[in-house]
Amino acid sequence: MKRPKLKKASKRMTCHKRYKIQKKVREHHRKLRKEAKKQGRRKPRKDPGVPNSAPFKEALLREAELRKQRLEELKQQQKLDRQKEQEKKRKLETNPGVKASNLEPVNEEYGQRKAKNKAKAGKQNPKKLYCQELKKVIEASDVVLEVLDARDPLGCRCPQVEEAIVQGGQKKLVLVLNKSDLVPKENLENWLNYLKKELPTVVFRASTNLKDKGKIIKHLKLKKRAPFKNEVCVGKEGLWKLLRSFQETYGKAIRVGVIGFPNVGKSSIINSLKQERICNVGVSMGLTRCMQVVTLDKQITVIDSPSCIVSPLNSASTLALRSPASIEMVKPVEAASAILSQADARQVVLKFTVPDFKNPLEFFTLLAQRRGLHQKGGSPNVEGAAKLMWSEWTGASLGYYCHPPTSWTPSPHFNEGIMTDMKQGFNLEELEKNNAHSIHSIRGPRSARSILFQSSGLTNGIIEEKDIPEELPRQKQQEEGEDHNDLDSDQESVDEEADEESLAMVPAEETWALPEESQADESAQSYISDKMAEEEDDAYDFSTDYV
Repeated sequence: MKRPKLKKASKRMTCHKRYKIQKKVREHHRKLRKEAKKQGRRKPRKDPGVPNSAPFKEALLREAELRKQRLEELKQQQKLDRQKEQEKKRKLETNPGVKASNLEPVNEEYGQRKAKNKAKAGKQNPKKLYCQELKKVIEASDVVLEVLDARDPLGCRCPQVEEAIVQGGQKKLVLVLNKSDLVPKENLENWLNYLKKELPTVVFRASTNLKDKGKIIKHLKLKKRAPFKNEVCVGKEGLWKLLRSFQETYGKAIRVGVIGFPNVGKSSIINSLKQERICNVGVSMGLTRCMQVVTLDKQITVIDSPSCIVSPLNSASTLALRSPASIEMVKPVEAASAILSQADARQVVLKFTVPDFKNPLEFFTLLAQRRGLHQKGGSPNVEGAAKLMWSEWTGASLGYYCHPPTSWTPSPHFNEGIMTDMKQGFNLEELEKNNAHSIHSIRGPRSARSILFQSSGLTNGIIEEKDIPEELPRQKQQEEGEDHNDLDSDQESVDEEADEESLAMVPAEETWALPEESQADESAQSYISDKMAEEEDDAYDFSTDYV
């Protein structure tokens, strides 16, 4: 029997249906325009071109055409240069005996970039640069502020750095208890009483809502946001008066160096004193990489310094909390487990709202399920949960605290004579009053809502460059790879700029199309099935927006 010839489904539709689709499309476009208007986005205006009444119209059009040709020629030339360089590299790889002098000379711009990248590759270990910058800050300072995290003040003190300050001559050392709003008031008072026996101590809380330097926002209607607890700075007047009293006693302008371990808030303190976001701050560790001089007034200058280098001989929890490279060097689960082992498990359960756990791996699994961290397939992302906990523990939002030692013992690098000299020139009575006022104005968390943490004691740091361990080969390969990526990005920068200029000339147009009708299958079907398919195609879902 001969197969019947199948008819293709017709694309014709009723006027009622067509008009309804067009209406839905217009409504959708109107909604998009309203949303764009609310967000402040405007459709780019189309270039009207040169009007006929403009003088020298032909000359302007000719100049525009020449400019376009020059851009195209420049792109072609750059493409040829890159091809030549790739050919030269292949020749050098295949024939290592060929001298570079026999090859064609490279262009001047590429030679400059290559020399720049060679200089980058020839740079020394960044940790050694940090040590050099830290020594410069200590030598140039008359007063050194050692910033401590109030959650673990003893773990933020570095005996090697304090000993270098004592040996540096007539320099004053002042302790600054930053992030004091993250610990209970009773614990803060206990730490203040413990530390002020040895050195002058200032209670401080850095401000967070600071405008960038040189940026003035005008005529902008900003939405009101909920007040953040760290927006107001506390302890600034006390620190100002302490530095001012020493400057008056000193008799001339002073330089104040700010030192400390990563993420204790050194740059935030300087921004709070200056009342501007003049130093780079952020959640990630090690943002400050070189010394930065900030002038507060004619008599006081502040110097920001890079972080102190943590010795690898410290405990695992200390490396996880104080070293910015700990997560790259150590596995995230191991680093977060070391932190968790020194915290009160019962308070951790209440803080992170997870069920009771027996080991760190079980805790990270429960935390991943609680925070919705899943891998492909639905299994909990244990490593992501460990990184999340590590970032919260080193950030400025999680409240935990340590108890000070039961009996006070001076540090081994201090004696009674040195402690007396450190306190001379400061108005300690006024400092005590300002600290009491700061503690009263800070609204710290309750002990039940904070996590009790067992401190590991003083953190050993590295001052001498010879004590810094050599980099692993894997780390060096990563740095070389970064330098190579920088070279490739430099080569393509001009092309990207040219592409951006060409794209800016093209106006953005909104296009829309009607939904395509599904065609009947070419397989053998009966006439009745064709009719049913046509009726199903006529069904239109008006609850969806068509673009």
